[in-house]
Amino acid sequence: MATLLYRLGRASLRRRRLVAVAWLVVLVGFGVAAATLNGPTASNFTMPGTESQRAIDLLADRFPAASGATGTIAVKAPQAGQLLSPEGQGIVKQVTQEAATLPGVVGAVDPYQVKSLSPDGRYALIQVQFQGRADEVTDEQRAAYEKVGAQAEAQGWQIAPGGEVLNAEPEVGSTEALGVLVAAIVLVVTFGSLVAAGMTMLNALIGVGVGMAGLFALSGVVELTSTAPILALMLGLAVGIDYSLFITSRHRQNLLDGLSPEEAVGRAVGTAGSAVVFAGATVVIALAGLAVVGIPFLTVMGLAAAGTVTVAVLVAITLAPALLGFAGRRVLPRRLRVREAVGSAATGSEDRSGLGFRWAHWVTRLRIPVILVGLLGLGLLALPAQDMRLALPDAGAAPEGTASRVSNDLIREGFGPGFTGRLAVVVTADSPQATQAAVPQVTALIQKTDGVLAVAPPQLDPTGRTALLGVIPKTGPTDEATETLVHDVRRQVSGIDDADVLLTGVTAIGIDVSEKLSDALPVYLLLVVGLSILLLMLVFRSILVPVKAALGFLLTVAATFGITVAVFQQGHLADLVGLDTPGPLISFLPILLIGILFGLAMDYEVFLVSRMREDFVHGDTARQATINGMGHGARVVTAAALIMISVFGGFVFLDDPVIKSMGFALAIGVAIDAFVVRMTIVPAVMSLLNNAAWWLPRWLGRLLPNVDVEGEGLRAHLADKEPAGV
Repeated sequence: MATLLYRLGRASLRRRRLVAVAWLVVLVGFGVAAATLNGPTASNFTMPGTESQRAIDLLADRFPAASGATGTIAVKAPQAGQLLSPEGQGIVKQVTQEAATLPGVVGAVDPYQVKSLSPDGRYALIQVQFQGRADEVTDEQRAAYEKVGAQAEAQGWQIAPGGEVLNAEPEVGSTEALGVLVAAIVLVVTFGSLVAAGMTMLNALIGVGVGMAGLFALSGVVELTSTAPILALMLGLAVGIDYSLFITSRHRQNLLDGLSPEEAVGRAVGTAGSAVVFAGATVVIALAGLAVVGIPFLTVMGLAAAGTVTVAVLVAITLAPALLGFAGRRVLPRRLRVREAVGSAATGSEDRSGLGFRWAHWVTRLRIPVILVGLLGLGLLALPAQDMRLALPDAGAAPEGTASRVSNDLIREGFGPGFTGRLAVVVTADSPQATQAAVPQVTALIQKTDGVLAVAPPQLDPTGRTALLGVIPKTGPTDEATETLVHDVRRQVSGIDDADVLLTGVTAIGIDVSEKLSDALPVYLLLVVGLSILLLMLVFRSILVPVKAALGFLLTVAATFGITVAVFQQGHLADLVGLDTPGPLISFLPILLIGILFGLAMDYEVFLVSRMREDFVHGDTARQATINGMGHGARVVTAAALIMISVFGGFVFLDDPVIKSMGFALAIGVAIDAFVVRMTIVPAVMSLLNNAAWWLPRWLGRLLPNVDVEGEGLRAHLADKEPAGV
């Protein structure tokens, strides 16, 4: 692979104008396709095979009027008892009629008819039924809904529209630009050259542009969740910058070693490019592997992110060499170009006084204390993870001041938390008579269930074969007691004969999604760990190095989960990340985090350990090879990690709690893996293992193919001829 990439790198530089024009054409073409084929993103989460989803599908077929998105308008009178006055009733009825005539609305329920009034006569709830699903409601319809009740508010009443219909896709704004700006500063400091930093950033931005444009072009035929493009943007930016950084760094070193620009690029792509291809492949495999979980929206998220990572790899091994060809020797700082010009290039004795070499000497000398402190520290950070709870976020987790949060708080204030997470029970049978006979039985069983506050009267479809009952729990949507209640209700009604009884609603869907993801988490983790051991065994032709890498990955995941739970669920230091209301983690965060961190962890592992193996194979002792690998790779890995942390951290400033938690967890995970695991614990363990780290049974060595990530085959190929430009 290294020899093939070497040739690709040289060809890309020689035909740099053609390569640059080709990528620009692809970017423009995908941009036009995105503008013309772009479709809406979905804010709802479907889970085929679950009871709640079967109920939704049944409602769409037999009770279409009840299958669309719902809204709840919370009304608060200036004084208690005012809702019962003739004037108050007139105002509420006017708001109800206004809501019923909104575009996209099927109808609005008069709160006086269904007795949706608080005991003190100050609060009322108006239920609004939309024709389409939440993701099918247009921006114009949503805006009109948010403005309902303006006349009542002018008279001192508080009108707060809310509900699932206000679930909007998160917006990416200027805050993420801060992360990119910090990444640019890191590049300038690392390279000491504006040309090198700017070229690396340009390369990454073109890759992100192509990837995101292609993703939005596909959104017209593939349903994307609202978080999928954000995740793809996060990863595309982070890995795009990092992959270009690795190749540019190796190219600069080759130039300082006296190679011509073409030869320097070829060897950079052949060596560092091999690591980039391998790292990118691991990320893609891990993200695409989310499909094995069998959850459609998670599969789409994984494939969307995998697509942008694939583009980032292709851009790094083709466009980066072309741009390096345009830059020439200007990728070097001016002082090094001047030294080269007077014939004193930095090809003499190797400087081993850098921080990376000093850190490696210290870590390997104190390896036992370093390992113990590292394990103890990460173990303590992981402790909160044992209390981790998963759920889909409700309006109570929305940022303060947003319409959905104001409505949610008002409902809790007037009626209690259960009214913000109503459950829906669908009773269906082959005949109207069977349905009518089953409904009283179902109602009685549910009313006897602990945790139920009230059961609303049934609504029948036009045929009379399907009935819909509203169930109001005593606790909120993300409360553990509500999860218990869902299971209790399903168990209570399971014995009903001659009718199917299904429990659904936004709250029930969230619980079903969370449980299915929790069940899939151990399987996916085992798949990822097994995959990491297999891939690294191919790369390093060792048994202990892959096992050590996998254990280090597990330490990273555990500590990351612990810190994220402590901040986002338990609320410690929540103000520092702008979190208004702590609560359970978003259901898909753990499994998504495992997939992404796996790829990034293998990235740093390959970059550092491949140099260790290279020096060990060429005669260095195991300890000296470890020091060399750290000394040469520490600066680049530090820069790469800081860039990823900056890009991911930029998303923490978003108001959306889901994106905020994803950005935070990824930033913390990269920091722990790069600085604690890969650059501290790994060299200490490698030094402790000594020669045993590279042991591989002969029979296994004959079975394993040689993927040559370190470029041994390339060096053998180049040794047969005089290197060009020397």
